[in-house]
Amino acid sequence: MTVDLYAIVKTLHIVSATVLFGTGLGIAFFFFCAQRGSWPLAARLFAARTTVIADFAFTLPAVIVQPVTGAWLIYLTGLTGMEPWLVATYVLYLVAGICWVPVVWIQTRLHAMLRDAATTDAPLPGRYERLFRLWFALGWPAFFGLPIVFFLMVLKPTC
Repeated sequence: MTVDLYAIVKTLHIVSATVLFGTGLGIAFFFFCAQRGSWPLAARLFAARTTVIADFAFTLPAVIVQPVTGAWLIYLTGLTGMEPWLVATYVLYLVAGICWVPVVWIQTRLHAMLRDAATTDAPLPGRYERLFRLWFALGWPAFFGLPIVFFLMVLKPTC
């Protein structure tokens, strides 16, 4: 049996894309439901803690693997890397990343506020709601951008 390096790298690229989008969507849904619902503070804290852990355990490695395997695929296929569909994917990925970094910071701040409220039995500060709204708003570019990247990767349109 011959090992096809291209197939292995492409599989890694697809799996990491699946982890990136799937984990992002799943933890965002979980965190949003916990914070928007009438969940008790302890459950909201658990959701926030789990969201932060999942982002570092799953999303961050996928964020790193995606450009590495993408560049490797470009090399293996002999593309220049400047094809319009690839440039569009770079821009969309960069926008998603620019939104994701503050999202992670916000999640850690929200988690800390929930932990402090649970520890001191104090109400959540007003800043909590403002940060939560910002977290929600920053999630949309990635939510819409990554499926467009998937579409471009599959279709590889020529301009």
